[in-house]
Amino acid sequence: MQTADGDLFGEEILPTAAPRGKPSAVLAATPSEEARQLGLLRPRDLWLGTSSWHFPGWAGLVYDRKVSEGVLAKAGLRAISDHPLINAAGIDRSFYAPVPQADYARYAAQVHPDFRFIVKGPNAVTDAFLRDARGRATSPNVNFLNPAYAIEHFIEPCMNGLATRAGPLVFQFSPVGIGYTRSPAVFAEKLAAFLAKLPREIGATSPLYAVEVRDPELLIPDFADALKSVGARYCVGFHARMPTLKSQLPILRALWPGPLVVRWTLHAGFRYDEAKAKYEPFDKLVDEDIPTREALADLISKVLAAGEKVYLTANNKAEGSAPLTLMRLVAALIERMKRPA
Repeated sequence: MQTADGDLFGEEILPTAAPRGKPSAVLAATPSEEARQLGLLRPRDLWLGTSSWHFPGWAGLVYDRKVSEGVLAKAGLRAISDHPLINAAGIDRSFYAPVPQADYARYAAQVHPDFRFIVKGPNAVTDAFLRDARGRATSPNVNFLNPAYAIEHFIEPCMNGLATRAGPLVFQFSPVGIGYTRSPAVFAEKLAAFLAKLPREIGATSPLYAVEVRDPELLIPDFADALKSVGARYCVGFHARMPTLKSQLPILRALWPGPLVVRWTLHAGFRYDEAKAKYEPFDKLVDEDIPTREALADLISKVLAAGEKVYLTANNKAEGSAPLTLMRLVAALIERMKRPA
C-alpha cells in the first residue's frame, strides 16, 4: 500500500486527483477485486507503468469502453492514472521525433500528482547511424551523442512540461555497430562525455537520467563508471538482443545504491513484429514469462527494502497485455515481501 516515508505497511495514504483540464471522453474501467486489493498493497516507492496507453484492447481492463487509438492517445491518460495499480506511463513518441513542451504539459495535467512518466530520449542522439524506412543503416549520424541537441529538443521541453511528474529520462541506444562493440571502452568514454554535459537541474526539478543498451558487449566496468560519474542509472532492458536479468546484475551492483529503472519490453525469443502479431489485441496474457517475473519480484523487493525507488514499465509484447503483466508482477512482489527476511 502507499504509506508514509520509511514505513511500507503503515497508515495508508490515498492519492489526490490532479486538475484534469478538459473532461476526457474515456473513463477508467471498474477494477477487478484483485486489482483493487493489489493496488492497496503496492509499495509507496514503486512506480509501475505501461509503455504507452493507446490500445483499444484494454477496454474492460483499463478503459470503460472500446474507442480508437487516436482518442486514447489524446485522452486515455486519465483512465490510466485512475487504475489502482498503474501510477506511471512510458512516453515513447519522443524517441522518434521531438515532442513539444505543450504536449508534455497536457500529459501532466491529466494525471495524479504522484504519477510519473518514463520518457525515452531521441534516437537522433542515441542511434549511431541514419537509417532508411526499413531501418537499415545508411550513413553515420552526426548528432550521435550530441548533448546540445538532447538538451534543446528533449530535456528542456520534457522537464519544463512534465515538471514534478517527470520520472527517468531513458536514453535507449539501438545497436551501435561493430566499431563500438569491438571497442566498448570507446563507447563508454563518449557516453561519459555526453552525460557530463547534460543539465543537473531544470527549474526546480532534477532530471534522473538512465541508459539502456541493445548490445551486451557494452556492459563493461567502464560503462558503469560513465554512469556513476554523473549519477545516471542503468536501465535494465528485456529484449531479444539482451541477456537475462542475472547477466545484467553486475552493472546494477557497480552502481548501487540508487533507483532501479526497468523496461520489460519483449518476450525472449521473439522479434517485436512477431510478438505484436501474436498478442494483439493485448487483452490477455498469452506467453507468461514466469522466470523473468520472479527474478524481477526478487530484485524489486530488495531495492525497496533498501529504501530506493523503483520505476518499471511493461510492454504488451512482454507477455501479451501490459496491465495484466503488472498485476502478476505485483502479486509476485507482495508474496516476496511477506516472506521472513
